[in-house]
Amino acid sequence: MDLKPTIVLLAGPTASGKSKLAIKLSKALNGEIVNADSMQVYKELKILTSRPSPSDVKKIKHHLYGFISVKKNFSTGAWLNIATKKIKSILKKKKIPILVGGTGLYFKALVDGLVQIPDIPILLKEKIRKYHKKIGQEKFYNELLKLDPKVKNFIPKSDSQRSIRAHEVKKFTKKSLYDWIKNTKPTFDPNLFKKFFIHPSKDFLLQQINLRMNKMFKQGVKQEVKEFLKLKIRSDLSANKVIGIQEIKDHLVKKLTLTEVKNLIQIRTRQYVKRQFTWARGKMSSWKIINPKNYKDILDTLVN
Repeated sequence: MDLKPTIVLLAGPTASGKSKLAIKLSKALNGEIVNADSMQVYKELKILTSRPSPSDVKKIKHHLYGFISVKKNFSTGAWLNIATKKIKSILKKKKIPILVGGTGLYFKALVDGLVQIPDIPILLKEKIRKYHKKIGQEKFYNELLKLDPKVKNFIPKSDSQRSIRAHEVKKFTKKSLYDWIKNTKPTFDPNLFKKFFIHPSKDFLLQQINLRMNKMFKQGVKQEVKEFLKLKIRSDLSANKVIGIQEIKDHLVKKLTLTEVKNLIQIRTRQYVKRQFTWARGKMSSWKIINPKNYKDILDTLVN
């Protein structure tokens, strides 16, 4: 099926059927799949992050899955740079890039562009944070407005995190955070994007979360976590945030029973799904809401 140059974005919560839908669409549209999930980039965590199976990878070309070591930090900016090159390469082949994942920041960076602010020195960051803690948000915010008046209608009075960030940026770069963001442009023409957010029923989602978790244990996720723990990576690295690592670690040292581990993983996964829906309501309101079962309707939307 021929389609004019298009970049398909498939976002959605964990266990919503994104990967299967992406494969169907790729077959129909002559597409290739690009990962937009921040945890599926790690090569040592295949089972725990539910990466596509070898048979799926054989069917359709997949990119950016399992290519980074858990020993390394991998930022949104790093993903955007690599993903941009992959998308351009796929489009050059007259094929359709289909980006699929649950990491909202990745999609936002791709659609809106990523602010390229220089790294703020750690000592300056620590100094500003200590000062904020000392005087409190109200006084800090008032001082911020004197330092950088442009953020007045841009950052709410109650937003301490962004207030601190704005203070850091202005102090170090001599330029308002507002200007940095305002002048950020996306790489691709916004008209190229076809944006879908997958929203299955609650019952379906809960069922899939349970099925996925049981499948992980049958596939040997405990051994995978054992091997991960042997690497003794730094505690500040992102891979430590993967749901299931801490729970299985506690099970391996007999702090938790297997039943307790499974219950905790289910709870944390449901909490994560809730955060993904919250992000979508706030940041993806213009995206088309779809049910993964309505495959033909999605295809019609893309073709017509």
